[in-house]
Amino acid sequence: MNIKETAQKYSDYVVEMRRKIHMNPELSTQEFETSKLVCEELDKIGVSYERIGELGTAVLATIRGALPGKTILVRGDMDALPVVEEVDVPFKSQKEGCMHACGHDCHTATLLTAAHILNDLKDELHGTVKLAFQPAEETAQGAKDMIAAGAMEGVDGVYGMHVQSPIPVGMACAAPGGRMASAGMFEIWVQGKGGHGAEPANCIDAITCTTAIVNSLQTIVSREFRPIDAAVLTVGRIDAGFRWNVIADKAYISGTTRCFDNEINKAFPEKIERIVKGVAEAYRCTVECKFTDLVPPTVNHPVMSAIAENAIKKIFGEDSLYAADPTTGGEDFAYFINAAPDHLGAMALVGVRNEAIDCCYEHHSPKFKVDEAALLNAAALYAQVADDFNKQ
Repeated sequence: MNIKETAQKYSDYVVEMRRKIHMNPELSTQEFETSKLVCEELDKIGVSYERIGELGTAVLATIRGALPGKTILVRGDMDALPVVEEVDVPFKSQKEGCMHACGHDCHTATLLTAAHILNDLKDELHGTVKLAFQPAEETAQGAKDMIAAGAMEGVDGVYGMHVQSPIPVGMACAAPGGRMASAGMFEIWVQGKGGHGAEPANCIDAITCTTAIVNSLQTIVSREFRPIDAAVLTVGRIDAGFRWNVIADKAYISGTTRCFDNEINKAFPEKIERIVKGVAEAYRCTVECKFTDLVPPTVNHPVMSAIAENAIKKIFGEDSLYAADPTTGGEDFAYFINAAPDHLGAMALVGVRNEAIDCCYEHHSPKFKVDEAALLNAAALYAQVADDFNKQ
C-alpha cells in the first residue's frame, strides 16, 4: 500500500481546495458553505457521510477498508477567524473581516484529499476510517458537539493535525505528552459596601479586597504546584470603581489558566475558589466564583505518538521529525483524545514556515501565510497514520 505514491496525483487538488476554502472563510458555527463543499466533494468520489450534531455543519465521513482492522477517527476543523486579511494573494478572503488566519482551510483541504487517497486504496486498507470535518474549533464547541452526536462510537483511536507556523516546511512533530495547553477561564465577583472615600471605616472596600485576591492567586502556581509542573494563571481583567473619591462596593475579576496535565487542570477550580473565599473573608467581602473549562490539555498518547512519528518518517523522510516545544494555545481536539479508549490519540504539528516566501507570521495574525508545499504530505500523513494504526 503506497500512500505517498497515490497521493501524488492530488498535488493540484489539495492546493485548489485550500485556496477555494481560503477565499470563502466562515466563522465558527457558520460553516454552511464549507460544509456543503465538503459534502459535494465526497459525493463525487462516492464516500458515504452524515451530517451530525446540533451545530448543523459537522460532517462525518466513513471509509471501510477491505482488510480487517481497528477503527480510527481523523479530524480536520473548518472554521475561520474574525480577522481582516492583510495578505495580497489572488485567493485572498472575499469576506471582509473574516480570514483563515489559523490554517483550518489547510486542515479541511488536506482531510478531503486524504479521503481521496484512502478511497483509492480501500481494497488494501485495514479497518475503518472516520473522517470528522469539524466546525467551531475556535470557540471550543465543535468537538464536543460531534462527540455528543455519536462520532466516537466504535472508535479505537484518534488522530489530528495542525499546520504550525513556527515549524519549517518539510518537518513535523508528534511527540508524546502534553503538546497544547488547557484553556480555562475564571470569573470572580467581589461584593463589599460602598461609601465616601474619606470614611473607609464605614465601608467595605471591594478594591482593596480585589487587589489582595489578585496577588494571592499568583501563589497557586508558585506554591501549590511542583516546580516541574508547567502552569500559568493570568488575571486579564479587573473592573471596579467609578469615581476617585468613592469607595467601590463591588468588583469583577477574570483571567485564564493554562497547563499540560489533566490532573493539574482539574485542580485549578478548587484552589482558586478556596483562596478567593479565604481572602474575601479576611476583608469582610462576599464573593462568587465561576470556572469555565474551555478545553483540556492536548496530551499525545505514547502509542499513538509513536505511530504518528513513524508515519511522518514514511511520508516526509527519515530526518523530518522536529523537536517542537509545547504551545500554550488551546485545541478542542483534546476532547476527542479524552473520549478515546485509554485516551489513545495524538495530534501532529506540520511545518508550513518558509521565510523565503514570507510564510513566517504567527497564527491569528492578519499576515498569516502557509507554504502550500506542505499540504500534500499532510494529506498523505492522515492516510498513513490511519492505516498504520488500524492494522496494529
